[in-house]
Amino acid sequence: MSGAAAAGAEEAAPAKVNLHLHVTGRRADGYHLLDSLVVFAGAGDRLRLEPAPGLSLVLEGPEGAALAAEPDNLVLRSARLLAEHAGIRPHGRLRLEKNLPVASGIGGGSADAAAALRLLDHAWGLRLEPPALAALAARLGADVPVCLENRPRRMQGVGEVLSDAPALPDCGMVLANPRLALPTPAVFRARRGDGTPPATLPAGWADARAMARDLLACRNDLEEAAIGLCPAVAEVLTALRALPGCLLARMSGSGATCFGLFPSASQAAHAAELLPKAWWRWGGGLYDPGRAAYSAQAGGA
Repeated sequence: MSGAAAAGAEEAAPAKVNLHLHVTGRRADGYHLLDSLVVFAGAGDRLRLEPAPGLSLVLEGPEGAALAAEPDNLVLRSARLLAEHAGIRPHGRLRLEKNLPVASGIGGGSADAAAALRLLDHAWGLRLEPPALAALAARLGADVPVCLENRPRRMQGVGEVLSDAPALPDCGMVLANPRLALPTPAVFRARRGDGTPPATLPAGWADARAMARDLLACRNDLEEAAIGLCPAVAEVLTALRALPGCLLARMSGSGATCFGLFPSASQAAHAAELLPKAWWRWGGGLYDPGRAAYSAQAGGA
């Protein structure tokens, strides 16, 4: 039946990684203006939908317990917003396999919200035009529009201005989090200094080494503030830089997750296994829409 929740429907919610993040200014309403090159890693959450008369959310996966205390997860907010826009009653049992740590700077909640919009737009038979779906995404959070697209993008404005990213080479990535949540508002409040101009990036890179060389001229303007609030971020960065083959290490978003860039996915998967087992860590390649599943831990290439 048109508009009914489709049995077995699912969507990937890959981790968002800011290869650089410049705070370029601030609007009169207090929102910060950003410039960032965003990519998606092969680690992520997964959202499934089952038929049900009412709307509900079941939390699963190794990181699901961290969200158990939240009565109104972003996934539910996305579903209700979409249903309100379409003038229908929200329905379906959503199952969120939570593999990404919460409040970790890799867009876990934003990716989940975006996955809910994509999944329910299709399952409910709405087929909204991309601009309409993007407008709803922007109402849910600054990172939701870029997560809605799930592909490398240059992100500017307060997150709503998206443009083509440089052509990316084959590369690998390690993600590491010391299992400490770092709320975004607190990091922005702790930031000091003037705005940083937008990065100057080429049309593309021939290999990972060339990409890392250019990205070294960029920065994450929130990194210093994050380290002040959570000194373990500096420990993670030091550990990543010491890994064999690491070309660049930097914090993603507002932290505390940091990434290391590697020449290949296999090198990254091997390197992740060398990090402390007490951390959340993952190593592999960039997001591939053809992947059937995610691995939440080291070696998940």
